[in-house]
Amino acid sequence: MVQTVSLSFFRFPKGFARVWAFTQMGFARWPMSRLPDVGFWKLCGSGVGEGFTPRPNWSVYAILATWPDLETAERLTAEAPVFRRYHDHAGEALSVFLTTTSVRGRGSGREPFEVTEAPRPGPVAALTRATIRPSKALQFWAAGPDISDVIGADPNVRFKIGIGEVPWFRQVTFSIWPDTSTMAAFARGNGPHGRAIRAVREGDWFSEELYARFRVRSVRGTWEGRNPVADLEIAA
Repeated sequence: MVQTVSLSFFRFPKGFARVWAFTQMGFARWPMSRLPDVGFWKLCGSGVGEGFTPRPNWSVYAILATWPDLETAERLTAEAPVFRRYHDHAGEALSVFLTTTSVRGRGSGREPFEVTEAPRPGPVAALTRATIRPSKALQFWAAGPDISDVIGADPNVRFKIGIGEVPWFRQVTFSIWPDTSTMAAFARGNGPHGRAIRAVREGDWFSEELYARFRVRSVRGTWEGRNPVADLEIAA
């Protein structure tokens, strides 16, 4: 079996559905913990923008989880009661299924993702998860919106979103790119992202950080009316 990581995003219409979604940040914890075969998991809200942003987006929520294999991930994110309730209340949903090609750091004191294969041609995803030191929060958020704007303006990125477990202090960015070269060109450039990475190292902004890269195995659903990798070839 090969560990599969799922990231499921849900967009909720105005009114009761958004109130319901907000309450699930607490109420969905018990049913998630009881799911068979689920490993590491997190319930997340989202921010307005393309990456780390301080303003919450009350319409979008996400579930990050690990599973023993792709078939289990695809089945339970569609059929498990807790996921089914999210789908029933949401106006739009997108689930991305991934296998890990590289990982550095820890999340919640553990190593949640298992590296199971080497990078290969095709769409790739990047996830950054960071716990911001309270004493460094103002410095971090001074740089975050610049990075968000640059990610959104990059013509190569196919999907990008900022989500978080704890508002303002425990944040996640997730993005999908056509291939490793376009992703690396953004990450390693001398723009706001590169400068922010240097500031993190020099200023010790994070108490915990995790950086992971993934092969995109499959995508189900749409976001803003489209499948973000529909025109890209996903290797079997």
